[in-house]
Amino acid sequence: MGKKEERARAEKLSVYLYIPNIVGYMRVFLNCVAFAVCFSNKTLFSLLYFFSFCCDAVDGWCARRFNQVSTFGAVLDMVTDRVSTACLLVILSQVYRPSLVFLSLLALDIASHWLQMYSTFLAGKSSHKDVKDSTSWLFRLYYGNRIFMCYCCVSCEVLYIILLLIAKNQTENLLNVVVSTLTQISPLSFLLALTLCGWSMKQTINIIQMKTAADVCVLYDIEKQQHKP
Repeated sequence: MGKKEERARAEKLSVYLYIPNIVGYMRVFLNCVAFAVCFSNKTLFSLLYFFSFCCDAVDGWCARRFNQVSTFGAVLDMVTDRVSTACLLVILSQVYRPSLVFLSLLALDIASHWLQMYSTFLAGKSSHKDVKDSTSWLFRLYYGNRIFMCYCCVSCEVLYIILLLIAKNQTENLLNVVVSTLTQISPLSFLLALTLCGWSMKQTINIIQMKTAADVCVLYDIEKQQHKP
């Protein structure tokens, strides 16, 4: 093996061993353990899942702090987020009725983020968070304000964890459980209301994101047709 090949191999290995990427591997491991015990120990699942979710901010901080931002790390981060949320939504679809609610949320989450990533590639942008040219103020606010984005994302994950924890059996009616919990004057009802608000905004943003990204794809097709000889 030549020196160039050895250096290329060493550089490739170094990216895999970036500190933020190691944090990403730890998130994957924590989620695997969490979902392995999700029905037998809901409390442990919730702790492991939420800790893994919080590590999402840690790997981002590490990437900036140690100047170890990488495309692989960004993809690993997004895939871990989407897969973990998808798995939790599938579990909730087995606990609550109608299960179609959670399966629809899963489809929306995957479709909107995939379209956003693909439209970013077509538009030649370096980040899927570059939405300055969007006509939606809510969409721009979401990607432009970290506090607002954090509130929406945390609300979704905490809401799903709460729903799993308060389910007493695997044939719960979703609406009945939510209404019953909200009508109780307790810290839990306040937290549920707070997360429902952030969750609602996040789903609205997902719809806007999907439509905006679809428009970019359509405009790309139109421009490509116009430039044909």
